Amino acid sequence: MADINMIPLIDVSLILLIIFMVITPFLVQSQIQVNLPKASSAIKGGDDNTLKVQLTADGAVTVEGKQIKFQRLEKELILRLSKSYKKTVLVEADKTVSVEKVVFVLDTAKKLGAGKIGIAVKPDDGK
Repeated sequence: MADINMIPLIDVSLILLIIFMVITPFLVQSQIQVNLPKASSAIKGGDDNTLKVQLTADGAVTVEGKQIKFQRLEKELILRLSKSYKKTVLVEADKTVSVEKVVFVLDTAKKLGAGKIGIAVKPDDGK
């Protein structure tokens, strides 16, 4: 037998490719740390049709796990809101982010036709 059987190598390679494709979104989401403010009237739970915009303390802006420049936020929201079914925008801003940036994101989302907008907070444990 002079030929090397390549089928097992191809099978293993494709399985590894599928594993990496499935794991990558979870790794990207877990890297972004946002220290949310606390509120006593926070509601737990989320919606799969929610468009998440994250503002970190160092000034980074992330839309659905994709880091973008702050100047490109409006174009990215136009693109994402046109595909959204319920057009809900949830802003997850670090508690040290200026109010001006949060208001800008909320105003931009409302201007582009978002039906619901909100700010994510942590539930206050009464401490």
